[in-house]
Amino acid sequence: MKLSVIICTFNRDKYIYNVLKSIAENDFSRELYEIVLVDNNCTDNTPASCKQFQTDYPDVNFTYIVESNQGLSYARNRGIQESTYDIIIYVDDDALVNIGFLRAYYDFFEQNSGAVAAGGPVEPVYESNEPSWMSHFTKRLITGYVNKGSKMIPYTGTAYPGGGNAAFRKTIFDSIGGFNVDLGRKGNSLVGAEEKDVFDKIRATGGKFYYIPTAVLYHIIPDTKLSDDYFYRLTYAIGVSERKRTKAISNGKFLKRLLMEEIKWWASLALFIMYLLQFSPQKGYKLLLFRWNVSKGLLGY
Repeated sequence: MKLSVIICTFNRDKYIYNVLKSIAENDFSRELYEIVLVDNNCTDNTPASCKQFQTDYPDVNFTYIVESNQGLSYARNRGIQESTYDIIIYVDDDALVNIGFLRAYYDFFEQNSGAVAAGGPVEPVYESNEPSWMSHFTKRLITGYVNKGSKMIPYTGTAYPGGGNAAFRKTIFDSIGGFNVDLGRKGNSLVGAEEKDVFDKIRATGGKFYYIPTAVLYHIIPDTKLSDDYFYRLTYAIGVSERKRTKAISNGKFLKRLLMEEIKWWASLALFIMYLLQFSPQKGYKLLLFRWNVSKGLLGY
């Protein structure tokens, strides 16, 4: 068994060399993995950064590909097509991985033949400081934060791994198809839901996926992702994404999502009151703003 690490990137030359380096410096045989980097029409210095990596780490099996169809889902699907090994691992282009990252995934799939996918923790690394309005509930929204403890556990209910630190048996895509190209970020658009869509399809086939605590990804969070403008655009895009995802399945699925939105509103109001009582009104306010923007995007306003 070998691993194909896929990194899809769009104008992240500030980070790309370091994520490649963190993978190459894993405590894991370089004969057992490849890195496939999919350049999704970068206009910055990404090609030069990748060439420097190839020079510095010539014994790493590294493939550089340009995907001209703009969109993260196009890039992820191209990575599947170009990969040559049994296990596909997606790593965000603005992150670092721990030294045992590859070994953790390798051991998991070797020891769990019935599992088709997995995901590890995502820990935010702020370039400045975590803002006072950040709560447990907004942290995953903004940073991709995932931490389900120190033990391997199955994902149940509607939960699923973060797409920037997720691994799959390549054969699962023969059953469910690739990532939906109508979903996922395209250029500077923040529309997503392609990850949720894939894991929903896996769950529908009876496939099992797990949380792996020892495959850790450190997601770098610049100040731009903590701005009011980014918060508004991201939360509104979540609603748009959910509308597109559910309507693509059926009108009934969309109506169920609308009913779920009502439940989420009641939960958000309860949390708002809780934060008021804890003298943290800014955290509660952000939760209500998040819910408001998602609802607007979901309804198409």
